Amino acid sequence: MYLGPSDNSESEAINIKDKPALVLNADYRPLSYYPLSLWSWQDSIKARYLNRVSVLMEYEQTVRSPSTEIQIPSVVVLKDYIQPKRHLAFTRFNLFLRDGFSCQYCGGSGNLTFDHILPKSLGGVTSWENVVSACLSCNFKKGAKSLKQVAFKLRTTPKKPLAEELQNMGRKFPPNYLHKSWLDFLYWDEILEI
Repeated sequence: MYLGPSDNSESEAINIKDKPALVLNADYRPLSYYPLSLWSWQDSIKARYLNRVSVLMEYEQTVRSPSTEIQIPSVVVLKDYIQPKRHLAFTRFNLFLRDGFSCQYCGGSGNLTFDHILPKSLGGVTSWENVVSACLSCNFKKGAKSLKQVAFKLRTTPKKPLAEELQNMGRKFPPNYLHKSWLDFLYWDEILEI
């Protein structure tokens, strides 16, 4: 079955590509916040017809096959709960997310790389506790020296984050596009101020 824009216009076809669906776990929380769990409109329609999701919200736009017209899902919830990952991979992305996408020496956010606090040449190891996000300028200034030698101070003490902590950090960095129908589902478990 071929799905295409309902009026077959070129502008409508371009708009349909920009209609991802927010994917919620069976507990109505996003599968992940960063990157935000999104499916293409094709994947969300397929999951709906395979009875793997329930559709909570829909876009106004529709797609058609020769025999069917379908409204594009905007928010879907999985019927089966997926256990969130408990193990965190030590990756550049997770490190940058832990550090808020900012240099842990100067606070800048451009041209990020990573730095060993105690350089490897001085016996430092690659671990959550010894590696931080650093801008190219600070990383170059520090080089293979200790923090004391270059008079640098860390903005925060590096530690291995919990999976839940990284998810919470991800909420601070929403994607460039947030559809209004998603907002009620993204922050409903935030603690409210009294």
